[in-house]
Amino acid sequence: MQIRGWLPLLGMPLMLLAVQVIALILVIPMQAAGFVAFEDPESVANPLIFIGMLLVFTLILLLLMRIGGQRFIAVFIGFALFMTFVYIFAALSLLALGTSDLAVITTLIGAAGATALLYLYPEWYVIDILGVLISAGVASIFGISLAILPVLVLLVLLAVYDAISVYRTKHMITLAEGVIKTKAPIMVVVPKRADYSFRREGLNIADGEERGAFVMGMGDLIMPSILVISSHTFVGAPPLLWTLSAPTIGAMAGSLAGLAVLLFFVNKGNPQAGLPSLNGGAILGFLVGAALAGSFGWLPFGM
Repeated sequence: MQIRGWLPLLGMPLMLLAVQVIALILVIPMQAAGFVAFEDPESVANPLIFIGMLLVFTLILLLLMRIGGQRFIAVFIGFALFMTFVYIFAALSLLALGTSDLAVITTLIGAAGATALLYLYPEWYVIDILGVLISAGVASIFGISLAILPVLVLLVLLAVYDAISVYRTKHMITLAEGVIKTKAPIMVVVPKRADYSFRREGLNIADGEERGAFVMGMGDLIMPSILVISSHTFVGAPPLLWTLSAPTIGAMAGSLAGLAVLLFFVNKGNPQAGLPSLNGGAILGFLVGAALAGSFGWLPFGM
């Protein structure tokens, strides 16, 4: 049964929407736990620090690939995933159990169990469910840590970097294929066939073979979602739907529109830089929503 024609068009937008909704739900427990990445959310130096961290992370992975350290890559990524789960489960445990030894135990068991599940049973639906949770947690932390202007700067810089690294230097393609070979669970997977198994087949990246699934890096889910959370946290616009204001709804709708554009080109069969369309759509949608709400206090000169 071939499902490649419609499932990616449904699955990936649903995962992006799920990341954003869960990240919004995590805002209050993350703030209550004090999990912020930067002390001053208004500083425009924060995006540069973020980019620097990303470049260091990328360089480490590329060096490990060059020396054939695939096992070290798995350990390195596994530790990063475990620490991310610690933050997510700590925030949820604090909300449900308060400050207690039980909350600490629950956090450690949850983080260790989720990380182990990703590596011991890396089926595509396990990777997708936990990948959405990871992406939501990271988006929530950075969204409450960065005000609007630094987020906009960050998303523009990342979109430019992604385009250069995919279309010019192509090191992002090398990085992605190297990580895929290790089956490190830092992407979401949408099968092309109903009987597809990531555990058995991987992604079939050998020459002349067709990949068994579409993949999208977690970064493509996280980055536009940071703007969604930041607009929800820092823009004082009245709510229109649930607790969401027009700028937040605009950022969500824009990121989904950007994903639609990305999927159109991905279906042509070539690797694509995701962040130019995803971040661009989120920014455009946010600006339209801010204009409709008359919310421009986030600008340096105000309005």
